[in-house]
Amino acid sequence: MTSPLPTPTLAPAWTAVLFDLDGTIVDSATEIMDSLAHMFAKMGVPVPDAETLRTFVGPPLLDSLRMTPGFSDADAWAALGVYRDHYAEHLLHSPVFPGVEGVIRSLHAAGMPIALATSKPESMARRVLEHVGLDGYFTVIAGASEDEERSTKADVVAEALRRLRAHGVDVSDPVMVGDRGYDTLGAAAHDVPTILVEWGYGSPAEAGDAFAVVHSADQLRSALLP
Repeated sequence: MTSPLPTPTLAPAWTAVLFDLDGTIVDSATEIMDSLAHMFAKMGVPVPDAETLRTFVGPPLLDSLRMTPGFSDADAWAALGVYRDHYAEHLLHSPVFPGVEGVIRSLHAAGMPIALATSKPESMARRVLEHVGLDGYFTVIAGASEDEERSTKADVVAEALRRLRAHGVDVSDPVMVGDRGYDTLGAAAHDVPTILVEWGYGSPAEAGDAFAVVHSADQLRSALLP
């Protein structure tokens, strides 16, 4: 993702930071794509090429499966179950992107409330953060519900903001940190600006509505802390 937008020289006075997980905090594409390939094979469907598989990384998976040619709604649910069973055995293999842990630690040290807002099932997201030792820095960990009733980024952002308010956090000026246009659109539904990170899985075409694009952890830290 080429940076078409400047990073702010001075960070606005954000009151809370919401983070996406896959492609933003952890590099999970390999594990997700391997599980997708396993899923398609189990469903008796030709496994798409790597470029196509990568398009499934980020958006709510059930929605993507429902749009898969030849899949009925029942097929999409069955495929989701196959995917989750396989991915649950491999999700702890995803490393944290270089420098991101330091950014999260700096935010926490500065007293900034941090929330996770991911379309990954919440139970899986919590396991990932616990495994990499970052769960303790998050005031709120919000993800998709197991029944997919809460799965869109807009719904997850709404839930993260609701839980932050319940903790007494000022959410008058929150910011989202993500890597895909889905993050930007979901946050914008609640008037939350988004900073996109270049190290994730998005394309330059997805950056147009972002508040800023950053190419390094140092740039991200500067965009989040005054």
